[in-house]
Amino acid sequence: MTAIKDSVVLVTAVVEQVRDVTVLVNNAGIARGTQFLTSPLDDIRREFEINFYGPLLLARALVPVIERNGGGHVLNVHSVLSWVAEGGACSASKAAFWSQTNSLRLALKPRGIGVTGLHMGYVDTDMAAHAEGPEAKPEGIAAAALDGVESDAYEVLADDITRWAKGALSGDLAAMYAQPRPVTGPATAPRPSL
Repeated sequence: MTAIKDSVVLVTAVVEQVRDVTVLVNNAGIARGTQFLTSPLDDIRREFEINFYGPLLLARALVPVIERNGGGHVLNVHSVLSWVAEGGACSASKAAFWSQTNSLRLALKPRGIGVTGLHMGYVDTDMAAHAEGPEAKPEGIAAAALDGVESDAYEVLADDITRWAKGALSGDLAAMYAQPRPVTGPATAPRPSL
């Protein structure tokens, strides 16, 4: 609980410094490889604090500023793990963040604030240096995100892995999880490497 209180203090200090915000990009996240049955609960909580509560605290703090400035947009940066469980807190926190995004969209639309969820797999950054699979270029992800904000899209599926996962949700989940984790491709391809 101390981490959340500390975060509130930090977010409050930031909000006092900004007055002209019209777009909030929530792009914080960690993936520590925690497992529900074996990792310390504090480690699991930490992932939820950053991946779920962090964006929520920023939205709660900055929505009034965005509203005072005549409206704007919130871009919540998710992950393909919003839809594909990997056995621990990262995917669970991203799934919760996806639901948060959808709920915020309902709450903020009447206030003149759009909400877009940006979903992607691995991106060619330091965070994905360990990745065994295709990595999207950051420039392509950024362009897709900006297009999504500009068009007030509900979601942006920024790469093949994400499009596969979203499509697979409408099928048999037993089949989705029974497949090995090899490559990327269309919805008929095997489950991608995450």
